[in-house]
Amino acid sequence: MKTIASFFLVGTLSILLMSCGSKDPAAQLEALKSQRAEIDAKIAELEKSLPATNGAEVKAKDVLVTVMNPVVFKHYIDVQGLVDAESNVAVQPQMPGVVVKIHVNEGSAVKQGQLLGETDNSVMTAQLNALQPQLTMAIDVFNRQKRLWDQKIGSELQYLQAKTTKEALEKQIDAIEEQINLTKMYAPISGVVDHVGARVGQYSAPGMPDPAFRIVNSSKMKVKADFAESYANKVKQGDEVELFFPDLGNSVSTTAQHVAKFINPMTRTFSIETNIPGDLNAYRPNMVAVMKVVDYKNEQALILPINALLNTGTETYVYSVVVENDKRIARRKSVVVGSTYNGMAEIVSGITPGETIITTGQFEIADGSVVNF
Repeated sequence: MKTIASFFLVGTLSILLMSCGSKDPAAQLEALKSQRAEIDAKIAELEKSLPATNGAEVKAKDVLVTVMNPVVFKHYIDVQGLVDAESNVAVQPQMPGVVVKIHVNEGSAVKQGQLLGETDNSVMTAQLNALQPQLTMAIDVFNRQKRLWDQKIGSELQYLQAKTTKEALEKQIDAIEEQINLTKMYAPISGVVDHVGARVGQYSAPGMPDPAFRIVNSSKMKVKADFAESYANKVKQGDEVELFFPDLGNSVSTTAQHVAKFINPMTRTFSIETNIPGDLNAYRPNMVAVMKVVDYKNEQALILPINALLNTGTETYVYSVVVENDKRIARRKSVVVGSTYNGMAEIVSGITPGETIITTGQFEIADGSVVNF
C-alpha cells in the first residue's frame, strides 16, 4: 500500500508540474492551490488504509487553535490627513517695505489687535509732518473767515475757499495716516506667536512664501483629510472616527464633525474634519494623522486571522477540532467570509460560537488528521 501511495503522489506531482508549465508565477501558484485540497484528502485516505506498524499509532500534528467567541468587528476607511489649529493665521504687511521694528518673539502670547511689527514709513511720515503746519494755518484762516461770515462781513467766496482748503488738507492727512497704519502689522487673533519670519532690515510684502508672523490658537485642534468621491455614500457626519498619529504612536476616538457636500473637480475628493479631544499639548499644526472612519460594524462577529483561511479557488475553508474516540481530530469546514480589515476576516457562516479553529499548522494537516495543542 505504501508503494501505491508513493506512486500516486509521484504521478500527481508530475501532472501538477506539467500543468504549471506556465511562466506566470501567479498562475502556477493558483494551480497548485487548487489541487492541494484534493491531494491532502487522498493522503489522509491512504494513511487511514495503511496498517499500523508494530502497533504504533499515527503521530498527532502540533497546531495552534483559537476558540470562536463573538467580538466587536469594525471596518475602517483609512485616509491620511493633517492636524490643523482651529485658528492658524499668517500675518503679512499690507504695505510692502523694509522691516524696521519687531515687537514680539516666537512663543510670545499676544492678544487680538496687538502690534507685532512695522515696515518703513519714513517717507509718509515726512509728508505728514510737512502737511501738519499747512493744516494748522488752514484751520486758523477758516476760523477767521467763518467769524467774519457769521457777522455778514467779507465775501462768501473767501469763506468757501478757506473751508475747502482746510477740508482738502484734512483728507490728505487722513489718507497718509491710513497708509502709515498699513505699514504696521497687528495680531488678527489672540494666541501664541508660533513663527517670526520677519527680520529687521529685510524686505517684506504681501504674498511672500515665508510670512512675517504666524499666530496659532491651539485651544481647539482638528484633523482634516480628503476622501475619494467613491466614499461619498459610505461616510456621514457623526460616524465613528479613530485618529492615529504615527509620530506620537497613539490613537484617539472621536466622531466626524463635518463632511463636505462639495466634490473638488480637480482631485475628485471631498473633505472630512474632526476635532481632536483631550490634551492638545502634544499636537502640532501640519502633523500627519491617519483618519480611520468606521463604515461597517458588527457587535457580535466571529473573526479569524486571514492567514488561517485556506482556499482552493472555489472554496474557502478552515479546520475545526472535534473529539472522536478520545482523539482530537481536524475536520474541514467551508466558510463564508464577510469584511476583512487589518489582517482579520469576519466569518459570516460556516462556524458557530464555541468552536475550536486551527489557526497555525493548518497547511500540514488534512481532514481527519489527529492534532495536538
